[in-house]
Formats: sequence, structure tokens, C-alpha cells
Amino acid sequence: MFELTPFNNSFTNDLLTFNNMIDDFFNNRYLSSKNIRNDTFKIDVKESEKEYLVEAELPGIKKDEMKIYYEERRMMIVVKRVVQANEEKENYVHRERRITSMQRSIYLGDINVGAIEAKLEDGILKIKAPKKEKIDNRLQIEVK
Repeated sequence: MFELTPFNNSFTNDLLTFNNMIDDFFNNRYLSSKNIRNDTFKIDVKESEKEYLVEAELPGIKKDEMKIYYEERRMMIVVKRVVQANEEKENYVHRERRITSMQRSIYLGDINVGAIEAKLEDGILKIKAPKKEKIDNRLQIEVK
């Protein structure tokens, strides 16, 4: 039997999902050896009428190890961390916590760039990006 698929009237949501999927695909340079789900940080993006809310899991990352950019309707979260471990001084048997760099790109549309707020707390980066106010330039023309 057929599965039920929810109907979403918004073409925009489908386009945003597609754009994010394409970004994730092309931002991963080592497609055969990396897995996006395991090698980058996890993000959630919520949308309301007034703003976008982005939450990214970044455990152990400090503020000075990340940068957030917004350009051409895309928000880029970039993490660069160099862990210099002197293997001779430390007695590691196994080591997996070596992070060099990660990044995620999110398509957000028109936002008020001057009002973006970002806060890192308990390993969660929270970004509030207010949307630009939509101006209705429609004018009804009277037909005579």
C-alpha cells in the first residue's frame, strides 16, 4: 500500500532542503573516505515567522576556535582546532580526539545581518538570525 506523505504548500522549504543537501555534498572534499554524519558537527535549524534559530553541537570547542560568516544568503560555521600532541611525552594507547577543521553551510535566505546573535554555552552554539522585514510593494490599480 502507499505511504502517507505530508503535503507542504511551500516550495521554498523544499528548495532550502535541496540547497542544504547540495552544500553538504560539495563541502565534503573526501567523499569516499568521509561520512558527513560522523565527521562534522550536527546542526538543527528552526524557522519561525520572524527568525531562524540554528543550534550546532560543538563539544570541547572554544569561542576562539570558530568563526561564523554570512554571505549571499548562506551562513557558514567554520571550526579550526589544532591539537598538538607530543606523542613521546604522553602515554596514549589510543587517541581519537584530534580535530583539525570542520565546516557547515546553511542557506537561510534574507536576514537582518546587523541583528544576528551567537552564543556558545555548554558545547552548543546557538545562533539567532532575524529575518528581514518583508515590504509589500503591491499597489492595487483601479480599473476605469
